[in-house]
Amino acid sequence: MRVGLLANIKPRGISDERERSRHPRVSVDDLYAEWDAPETIEAVRAGLASHPEVTVEVIEAVPDRAIDRLLIHDLDIVFNLAEGFTGAAREAQFPALLEMLSIPYTGSGPLALAIMLDKARTKEILSYHGIPVSRFITTDRAIGSIRSLLPGSDFPFIVKPISEGSSKGIRNSSFVTSLDSMNREIERITQEYHAPALIEEFLPGREFTVAVLGNGENARVLPIVEINFGELPPEANNIYSFEAKWVYDVAERPLHIFTCPADISTKLKEEIEAVVLRTYEVLDCRDWARIDVRLDARGRVNVIEVNPLPGILPKPEENSCFPKAARAAGMTYEAMLLSVLKSGCDRYGIPFQFERKHAK
Repeated sequence: MRVGLLANIKPRGISDERERSRHPRVSVDDLYAEWDAPETIEAVRAGLASHPEVTVEVIEAVPDRAIDRLLIHDLDIVFNLAEGFTGAAREAQFPALLEMLSIPYTGSGPLALAIMLDKARTKEILSYHGIPVSRFITTDRAIGSIRSLLPGSDFPFIVKPISEGSSKGIRNSSFVTSLDSMNREIERITQEYHAPALIEEFLPGREFTVAVLGNGENARVLPIVEINFGELPPEANNIYSFEAKWVYDVAERPLHIFTCPADISTKLKEEIEAVVLRTYEVLDCRDWARIDVRLDARGRVNVIEVNPLPGILPKPEENSCFPKAARAAGMTYEAMLLSVLKSGCDRYGIPFQFERKHAK
């Protein structure tokens, strides 16, 4: 089987986002946060190629390189990790191209990817289907009264970019407790990301992230990961911010910020799994995704983020949640990747035999 590994690769010299976090210009700290380091791409390539029937070619997801290569039409399937670089629907651009060229690929389709990168549209759709989400508004300008826009709500709130991933734009300062701090965050986000800000109610309960593999009736939830905010420095707010993800928690000094499987009751586990699988279905996720949930003041499970292109850093000390959940389920990194590939092949009717013994 000929597999094209389509991905955006961080330029050499800035492959580690933790190095960029020390850059004096905040607006470029997270420029490539969504892209994968060369070491991650090599780990994915090797993981897929661990199957004796799979050969893998890395294709860098930039137009002047990828389009001509894809036009050759000699790939059986593309393993899609392409995040894109410009536009609010950037994650959908290469999947749309692949569909135009009739090339099979793993992961969600262009419409689903475009919607899920827009946090407001995602929340609107989930709310329509009765899936709990925190109340929110979007704005690109300072506001005079949050209570007039969200009656019955009160501080604190979270202010984040409307269309970014990998915690881009979500800073420790995104947790706001006053109108002045809220308007400062709105100004920062609109200036740095050239897009509206999403203002949502802060949910005070526990936070979990949940990996899903498969499709339809075969979609399954991997062991649930809990985020332990108490492991962050005292000055950090209880949110999974850019600093929490890329600055405080480093591979050389990893925090014990995650518990997997989460220490929760059977009832809460079932509630989380039900909400996550319903979200996966409603948003038309395919093959895999990671869904973040948080409990509100009443203990209800609310969806806060949906990640159809989940991060998959290979080393355990890098604290990447999807591989962490896969390991807790007894899967190697190779088996995790090949399971995604198998799921994509099954959707297209491409013969592909995979058992865990085929992975290293």
